Amino acid sequence: MKSYFLVEPGRMELRETPVPEPEDGEIVIKIEAAMTCGTDLKAFRRGHPKMPMPTPFGHEFSGIIADAGKSVNGYREGDPVMGVHTAPCGDCYYCRRELENLCAVTMDTMLLGAYAEYIKVPRRVAQINTFHKPDFLSFEEAAILEPLACVVHGMEPLQIRNDDTVLIVGSGAIGLMHILLARCKGAHKIIVAGKHWQRLKLAAELGADQVIDATQQDTLEMVLELTRGYGANWVFECTGRPQVWEQTVSLVSKGGRVILFGGCPSGTTISFDSGRLHYDQISLTGTFHFTPRDVTKAYKLLIEKQIDVSKLISGKFPLTKLCDVFGLLLKGEGIKYAIRP
Repeated sequence: MKSYFLVEPGRMELRETPVPEPEDGEIVIKIEAAMTCGTDLKAFRRGHPKMPMPTPFGHEFSGIIADAGKSVNGYREGDPVMGVHTAPCGDCYYCRRELENLCAVTMDTMLLGAYAEYIKVPRRVAQINTFHKPDFLSFEEAAILEPLACVVHGMEPLQIRNDDTVLIVGSGAIGLMHILLARCKGAHKIIVAGKHWQRLKLAAELGADQVIDATQQDTLEMVLELTRGYGANWVFECTGRPQVWEQTVSLVSKGGRVILFGGCPSGTTISFDSGRLHYDQISLTGTFHFTPRDVTKAYKLLIEKQIDVSKLISGKFPLTKLCDVFGLLLKGEGIKYAIRP
């Protein structure tokens, strides 16, 4: 089969590898759609600590079961499925405390290699975080399950009121999914600040009440104007840029909360105004990855059509054009592209 490997930052190779065979409890999926991802783009640009190179590349996928090992229950050859690339061990310190997103082994055992014709899913992922795909949901939409689960993890527990203002900083795929979920949770006003006018236009189409072009407008000035000087009740940082992390404290209202979704490079140091944090009772919350509960919630959002992710899909390309697709992403063109082997 054909499979892409990330060989070093800035270089991918399409290699011939054996079609995997499932062991006990495992399934082999014929990839029907693999979606591009911001994490993959960062890894392509500068590498990733959890992706020692050369590494199989890609982790958002859906497809059809091509083979199943012994002890696989509920799935058979030919079933269309969707899933994510990790599952917690269920037994470590964090799993026992229901912090499965922080499982001690999850990130060291994550499944990579979705930019390929086939992928083998380990037993635990097959058991916990793989689902049947309904016919009415496209393979491209189904492959967005993983990033949506990450967004659900950060937003779903929050008690967003129908008189709250939500500010989303960043208009990439993750920021746009925050719009969909914030609208689903009943936010009164959604403001999005970003840098690409095409993405801001899409943000408005997806439900943003106001958009701020950070290249032409002062974000702080605009947020205060749109909130009568109070700031937003909830601020979701979706860029992973240190300077934006620092600015968020200026954008949130007294008693508000900042959710730091975008990951900065390891070792980054951030400074905040301690007076604002203390006297204005501002909470800063980090959010990372997802739990099985989040994946199940994201699955239900998709199959029950509570949210529509179809507009996030900017185009479809064959596997052999993956390098061209990353060229588009590096230029800031598009949101998420589907790779169809």
